[in-house]
Amino acid sequence: MTIFDRLESEVQSYARSFPVTFDKAQGEHLYDTDGKKYIDFLAGAGTLNYGHNNPILKQALVDYIMRDGITHGLDMHTSAKAVFLHAMRSVIFEPRGLNYRIRFTGPTGNNAVEAAMKLARKVTGRTNIISFTNGFHGVSLGALAATGNSHHRGGAGIDMGGITRMPFDGYLGEGIDTTQYLDKALSDASSGVDKPAAVIVETVQGEGGVNAASPEWLRALADVCKRHSMLLIVDDIQAGCGRTGKFFSFEDAGIKPDIVTLSKSISGYGLPMAVVLMRPELDQWTPGEHNGTFRGNNLAFVTATATLAHYWSDDVFAKDVERKGRLVSNRLDQMATRHGRGRFDTKGRGMFQGIDCINGDIANAIAKRCFTQGVVIETSGANDQVLIVFCPLTISDDNLNKGSDVLVQIMRTVRQALNKWPQRESSFCAEDVNDSKATRPAQGTTNKY
Repeated sequence: MTIFDRLESEVQSYARSFPVTFDKAQGEHLYDTDGKKYIDFLAGAGTLNYGHNNPILKQALVDYIMRDGITHGLDMHTSAKAVFLHAMRSVIFEPRGLNYRIRFTGPTGNNAVEAAMKLARKVTGRTNIISFTNGFHGVSLGALAATGNSHHRGGAGIDMGGITRMPFDGYLGEGIDTTQYLDKALSDASSGVDKPAAVIVETVQGEGGVNAASPEWLRALADVCKRHSMLLIVDDIQAGCGRTGKFFSFEDAGIKPDIVTLSKSISGYGLPMAVVLMRPELDQWTPGEHNGTFRGNNLAFVTATATLAHYWSDDVFAKDVERKGRLVSNRLDQMATRHGRGRFDTKGRGMFQGIDCINGDIANAIAKRCFTQGVVIETSGANDQVLIVFCPLTISDDNLNKGSDVLVQIMRTVRQALNKWPQRESSFCAEDVNDSKATRPAQGTTNKY
């Protein structure tokens, strides 16, 4: 029995998927204590967009530490924070025509989501918030209420309210614009939907199964928000910071959310950091009304600034991410075609893509075998049925192809081992309403995130 088995909580999840002790990491590689090398197709669940121990960011961090720069600063003014704020304004906001105030929250995505929802309720005086099917916004109670997965919500031990859930883009099948239903419900005083303070949405639902909203749907959602005087919160914690090709995942849709949450890769180096971006007129906090002891992680400010300066001061990096995204799309499409469309289906956007394997047994079997062959890859979705290709954005083409080659090999092996291929659940259609035998979406119980 290891020290982890003796002392660590049973709640651990990734450790069960990857049962080794990791010791070192560099770029897109992880190394265990036996020296075995793995290609990382997980990247800290989106926290390591720029790879492990990125040398550019590491040097900035080491230099700052060696000059005894402030580490912990609460919300006091520090030089590291000032430089970061200047970089956000000049590198990110101004080129995109954005005007946001920045709220530093506690260090996790949960903290940012909680602050965003709390602010929306304070500003509007309303309590209800719209979230979407298969959405994931965190596991603290407020954020958990907006999360769809029943496995996570089952851990709360208490009823959670203040949320009305609506169907995400594509949830009811192709060709059905679910924003029309939202608009109808909000326009009908007898719909039972209280006028919301805000809508919170992920443009790409990672933990929900790599479901990507179309630009058209996002624009329609923004229009509904304006029509009904409710705030639009984009949870860009996992899809932001370049994961879809642009710095913000909503840029391709041409929308400007009222509030944006960022965490995970905003520090660039895997250091804890989270922020809420808000239109200036929404900044209605009173001093100390919302706080957090670790909202001033200056080490994270340093690496975040270095990230912005090196990767986002021009469009070279973004174009390369978009190129790699097309490479991933091509490889995944080839896999799906080779092994049979309907058995494996591709989904996602940019460097945030996955393969739907029908059920969690198949996806987890593939992920487990990939790990034995030196590729760290995880699953998501209501039933863990989607394999996520979630490697660092800085990964070399060679290692991206090497990892993909392993995935192809394992998919072939698993497919050939199945005597009978399971049937995919049918999508919702209008006729299902009157069909007693119609299949219903499965409720997730095993999502690991």
